[in-house]
Amino acid sequence: MRTDNREIKNTIISIYFILLVIAVLLATVFRSYRLVEGSSLYVLLGLLVAVIIVHFVARFFEYDSDGANVIITNSGLILTDHFNYRENKVEVPREKLTGYNIINYYFYKVLIVYTTNGNGKVLKEHFNITLLKRKKIRYVRQSLKKIIKENKSHKLG
Repeated sequence: MRTDNREIKNTIISIYFILLVIAVLLATVFRSYRLVEGSSLYVLLGLLVAVIIVHFVARFFEYDSDGANVIITNSGLILTDHFNYRENKVEVPREKLTGYNIINYYFYKVLIVYTTNGNGKVLKEHFNITLLKRKKIRYVRQSLKKIIKENKSHKLG
């Protein structure tokens, strides 16, 4: 099964643009009316914090369980064509997948995938799935559950 949140990229770019326009607009309004001295600085700092939050939440997620390996990728949405500095990619054989957990913090969702390496040590990989639709999260959960069930039946048999 393959799924991703590719359609969210245009929305995130629009949010960045709107935040930039609001920052410029509010800076000029506060400067021209002089409502409160230094208030434009606070507004710009607030918008900077909003941009930083959007930057950390906005991640591209791709899941592919077709074939012998499960491939899960997380990367940034902005400037990923030129600077791929935020990519987290795991390609693991289906047999090495031992578990998963989806944690839903109020504004942030994380997929934790547990795998075993050659020594039998369990490794944890974290993926940001905040912008993945609920329906697609359900598909990923079903696929992972099926793979883990197959792995358990192979161990018992």
